[in-house]
Amino acid sequence: MKRKRKKKGNSLEFQRTYMFFVTILILICLTAAFGYTWIHYINTGIIWAFFHRGNVLLIALYFILQYIFSRIYGALKIDVSRVGDIVYSQGLTTFIVDVIMYFIMSLVARKMVPVYPCLILLLVQMGIILLWAYIAVYFYKKLYPPLRLVVVYSYHSATNLVWKLSVRDDQFHVCEAISVDQGMEYMEQRIDIYDGVVICDISGSERNDILKYCYDHDKLTYVMPKISDIIIRSGENIHLFDTPLLMCRNAGLTFERRVFKRILDILICLIGLAVTGWLMLIVALLIKIEDGGPVFYKQDRVTQGGRVFQIIKFRSMIVNAEADGKAHPAVTDDQRITKVGRVIRATRFDEMPQIFNILKGDMSIVGPRPERVENVEEYTREIPEFKYRLKVKAGLTGYAQIYGKYNTTAYDKLKLDLFYIENYSIRTDLRLIFMTVKVLFMKESTEGFDKQIKGNTEVNENSASGTPED
Repeated sequence: MKRKRKKKGNSLEFQRTYMFFVTILILICLTAAFGYTWIHYINTGIIWAFFHRGNVLLIALYFILQYIFSRIYGALKIDVSRVGDIVYSQGLTTFIVDVIMYFIMSLVARKMVPVYPCLILLLVQMGIILLWAYIAVYFYKKLYPPLRLVVVYSYHSATNLVWKLSVRDDQFHVCEAISVDQGMEYMEQRIDIYDGVVICDISGSERNDILKYCYDHDKLTYVMPKISDIIIRSGENIHLFDTPLLMCRNAGLTFERRVFKRILDILICLIGLAVTGWLMLIVALLIKIEDGGPVFYKQDRVTQGGRVFQIIKFRSMIVNAEADGKAHPAVTDDQRITKVGRVIRATRFDEMPQIFNILKGDMSIVGPRPERVENVEEYTREIPEFKYRLKVKAGLTGYAQIYGKYNTTAYDKLKLDLFYIENYSIRTDLRLIFMTVKVLFMKESTEGFDKQIKGNTEVNENSASGTPED
């Protein structure tokens, strides 16, 4: 008998309703705290105080900014994020919005408004966020227990994917893994038992049969995409005949997008230099003082179309860290990393000189990670599709850098880069730039490595970058 999810409170309609009210609740609470602080502690002290419509406009602006940045940082995704991630994301959102509103209020007041009420406001809001996150996630877990899943795999082992799913035991419970070799009839019987199916990298015909069966029986389905799936996903609908067609341009970014992207790169780099130029000078001075070696580290990397350029970074290791001429990737507690280097690596500030690469036109703000020449050649031999990521300029930050981890396989990172290339928009670039702020201080994004794993399916970031300065 088919299970009726509505009896367990797991209907999609109720889930969306719950998420909507939880989202509205936190936005209203944070906005109310701001509104109270504005009306009672800031507005009363300015020359021309705001009244009804002015107050409403300012408070509405705060609400809108909260919503926009909450969406950018995924702060409202209580269905997929842990409490700590939600608190961090919403806290970062609130901090950024409060800073923006502080300067807006100062412009309105025609003077710098007092900082003390704003600091008290931020502390109160952090308390609200912490309380909301715990309560919202607690009730969500009560309403929606972990999904019971069955994994379907073929000749590739599903061990790695099952392990990743098991890490999120608050969301998923992998009950069984079955091979497509056991036949469609057997798979249908097993699929009927569980809440959903995870389809690994299996052949197209077998995958189509499983997808159609799941669609027919209202089964939640997670699919590991192939390279061709990512390309097709960006296709445009063509309605020239009575037969549906998808057109895939397969030419990278259009001319208009390249122009807008270049303009955005130049503007952001100039702003970045104006804001952090003084700090870059201090870092350069500290690097020079520490051991007297060169300030910058240069290396040949590959960008759009396979063109080779020299990347520029602040040197974070001792001079001649690769004296034998071979690549020795950095590991945790690497003794070659200098004192200044540990700080700038932890904050990613060693990457800042790449602003000059971007202004020169070798790189973009957002794009695939710039790889060493020898690694591009090696990966292209192992994964022929690896060259697809060279359809756009290499980037200071990017889709794979943000959503991937250092132990993400090379093939999965390629897929992430292709997701970006095939679904590019200015909005995507802006979102990824803001997301970079979020991942700057996340440990999993900056920690070193202790091993290097070769091969198509298990290659960490070291074997992809192959340089101690990465």
